[in-house]
Amino acid sequence: MNMDHVFVCGNPALDFAATLRARRTVRFEMFAAPDRLDAWYVESGMVDSVSPARQADVVRATTVREAVYQLITARRLGVDFDDEALAVVNDAARQAPAAPQLTHSGRWTSATQREALSTVARHAVELLSGQDVPLLKECGNPECTRVYIDRSRGKRRQWCGMESCGNKIKAAAYRARRKTTVTSTG
Repeated sequence: MNMDHVFVCGNPALDFAATLRARRTVRFEMFAAPDRLDAWYVESGMVDSVSPARQADVVRATTVREAVYQLITARRLGVDFDDEALAVVNDAARQAPAAPQLTHSGRWTSATQREALSTVARHAVELLSGQDVPLLKECGNPECTRVYIDRSRGKRRQWCGMESCGNKIKAAAYRARRKTTVTSTG
């Protein structure tokens, strides 16, 4: 499996929740090591640098991630939030967030692990209490469990991303059609 982080969901909280991939099948953990968590924070663009993570930071981040995913799923399905998940996300959001600083060369955001995680939790709070809730969709790839914001015209987007899921599904459907055509004519 590709170790690069992917940002196709339309909101950092959704991309963070998607760091446990293929939840219904193989469950691939993107935060297998503390440096992968550090990389996610920087690659997401939320911070420019982050203090090195320890294993305890990974545990805290995955706990928040799972709570965010539970809340996203509840909101998407129109059911009540789980109180424990709500408490986990709110506790993380209460911490001081990463604060950008103006430097001679532009904006720079340096954060501790807790500040970076608070920034993610605050994105989740804003998303789940905002106007994008009706636009939340789960990827149409049965193996993918990413939730994304569908801002497409007509709201007919089916995949979290064409490169990550759409092309795979379309290619598999094409191969299946070809096989049926070859079998029926040959």
